[in-house]
Amino acid sequence: MPLNGTAKAELIGNFATHDGDTGSPEVQIALMDTRIRQLQEHLNTHKHDESSRRGLLKLVGKRRRMLAYLRKEHPDRYRTIINRLGLRR
Repeated sequence: MPLNGTAKAELIGNFATHDGDTGSPEVQIALMDTRIRQLQEHLNTHKHDESSRRGLLKLVGKRRRMLAYLRKEHPDRYRTIINRLGLRR
């Protein structure tokens, strides 16, 4: 289930680097992280939903690549986003 408009706008507002920012790595990672957490809850209930499991694995890989880019290009922004989202690295 996708995020509703208000929750998505609030999430974008919390992680945006400037006004109108929807494409920065921080915003994209935060949106992916929220979707990953939703899929994890879904898979706890529906253990045999293989297509959702595949989508989850694709999202995790995409988030990992985005974090690797951020770690290489902007280490300070990387550390900030890791701490704010509570990710392990």
